[in-house]
Amino acid sequence: MPSPSLLKQSARPGLYVCARCSFRALQILNTPSRRWIGQKYLAKLADAEMSWQEKASKIRAGEQKSMLKILEERGYVHSIAGTREAVDEVMTDRRVGVYVGIDPTASSLHIGHLLPLMALFWMYIHGYHTVSLLGGATSKIGDPTDRLTTREKQASALRTENMVKMHYQLKKLWGNVDSYARKYGYTRDWAWKRALVNNNAWMNKLGIMEVLQVLGHGMRLGPMLARDTVKNKMEKGDGMSFAEFTYPLLQAWDWWHMYNTMGVSMQIGGSDQFGNITAGIDAVKYISTHHPDPAVREASIATPFGFTVPLLTTSSGAKFGKSAGNAVWLDKELTSSFDLYGFFLRTSDADAGKYLKLFTFMPIEDVDDLVAEHMKDASQRKAQHRLASEFVELVHGREEAESAAQQHRLLFRNRSAPLELSSFTSSSESASTSGPDSPNAHITLNNAPKPSLRLPRSLIFTKSIGRILYAAGLVSSASEGHRLAASQAVYIGGPPGGERTSMMDGQLTFQSIKLWKPEETKNFLIQDRLLILRRGKHNIRIVEVVSDEEYEASRETYPGMASNVEAEKDDDADNTN
Repeated sequence: MPSPSLLKQSARPGLYVCARCSFRALQILNTPSRRWIGQKYLAKLADAEMSWQEKASKIRAGEQKSMLKILEERGYVHSIAGTREAVDEVMTDRRVGVYVGIDPTASSLHIGHLLPLMALFWMYIHGYHTVSLLGGATSKIGDPTDRLTTREKQASALRTENMVKMHYQLKKLWGNVDSYARKYGYTRDWAWKRALVNNNAWMNKLGIMEVLQVLGHGMRLGPMLARDTVKNKMEKGDGMSFAEFTYPLLQAWDWWHMYNTMGVSMQIGGSDQFGNITAGIDAVKYISTHHPDPAVREASIATPFGFTVPLLTTSSGAKFGKSAGNAVWLDKELTSSFDLYGFFLRTSDADAGKYLKLFTFMPIEDVDDLVAEHMKDASQRKAQHRLASEFVELVHGREEAESAAQQHRLLFRNRSAPLELSSFTSSSESASTSGPDSPNAHITLNNAPKPSLRLPRSLIFTKSIGRILYAAGLVSSASEGHRLAASQAVYIGGPPGGERTSMMDGQLTFQSIKLWKPEETKNFLIQDRLLILRRGKHNIRIVEVVSDEEYEASRETYPGMASNVEAEKDDDADNTN
């Protein structure tokens, strides 16, 4: 335990934090065990803990709203696993770790996914340690909750493609959260923590004997069989497999792993996840008190708890989501910024205020004032325009929001006013363009080009890696591709150790591209049909490899295609001679 003398040098002179409080902050902020910890870092921890306790004192005195109160007022809290008073007290006293989990069973998030994430974002900008968990491992089974039919098995390549897309979509969302929060005065503090993790990182190393030894004895069959999901699927559906039956155990293990390694004691889930959350709470409590290792038992940090968000519906009761068949996607390839803006522009007056509270960082007072102003002349749809603009800004960035708003103003303006076609064209082009034309332009997650494309098999199997990078649009020429490969400045999906093979099922790992022989590129294909390339942090290409006949029939082209065709003709002529 750190010496109390080290903690007196806080950034705030005259204040003192005892070693116990500082050690608790150290646990909560999840300092890696192998990191060297100096006096400056301990002083930062002490200062962060003091700030937190000052805020807690104001909340107890009624001078500020508690975090739970804020979430309740905005409409995020549906059911709490635990007593409200105890949860409110813990969230006030401690900078708890909290997570939201998402299985990448589709290629994109939809607005239904965003509801628990918005609660997570609100906790993040109020200083909590937040984690978004991507279920690369659990998606291989699929959550059976509220389903009567078994999910269709997805091919490994499709799961990987979905996982890669959703991973970068979540990264983009988190980046936008920081800039969007600044707009409303939430400046990022040193103590704010967020993480994006994939449960494949620990599930692929997990043996069944460890699960049975550590958790199996604490999961009783009676409560598991009594769950509505199990009874309904067995009595009204197509039956339940053992894999589906054990899904709550895997989700509970996720929570235990993050509880033990990252200090995560809270889970936020969709309205259908209350059973899984309570099962996770029971599992974490059991493991933390019965783990075979005494050191693990002694390190337990807090009682786990959680809550669910309400089901996203309209005022008429209509549901949103993939299963309802009316999902509104957050991927611009599936729902453009223009269409996303238009969707919220069609929101009813009865729903506009509710959605402004759920999907924006606008203060509640401002929302109420805007709705009151809107109702004076509802035909102007002021609340809907603000909602649409705020939502697109959060999901796709301010430029996309401004462009979509301009398109709608130009397209749906007063019919008697002349339409300036040049203005609409430039606006439409800026919105429809996926990203910068030049591969060397500065790429961000908001302006990154469309990641998915198709390329012919002969190109991947017989051409140099420089030509492939050029064809994928990551470089401006094949020679630039060769230079970047020689300097190992571009990456390919594969195991990080350097072995020339495809990355493990469900994991997202990269290794540097080198100037290998053309026939070696095919070793990185996932299920012989998917190749993942990356330049920089955000410029990704997910290449579907198709037969030459299929590519020719599609009439698609790629950069450098003409030169490749000419080179093949020259090769054929040489062979004839």
